[in-house]
Amino acid sequence: MRPKGILTHLRRQPFAPIRIHVSDGASYDVSHPEMMAVTTTVVFIAQPPEADGVPERSVYCDPVHITRIEPLDGARPKRRAKGE
Repeated sequence: MRPKGILTHLRRQPFAPIRIHVSDGASYDVSHPEMMAVTTTVVFIAQPPEADGVPERSVYCDPVHITRIEPLDGARPKRRAKGE
């Protein structure tokens, strides 16, 4: 997936939690936009935080290995009307 497409999901307002699927079959949940950073060559995903609120580990992947992004609750995001 192209970085610009990934950022579209990450910047959606209001943000809705998403699940990132990658080419090796793994998936990663992003419950807050600050848990993810996107560059042209790397997507950084912080794993869910521990009790103190600080993530203990993270995942780095190449954007081309992201196969799809879906809403975490399974619902389709609402489309904005033109002019909103």
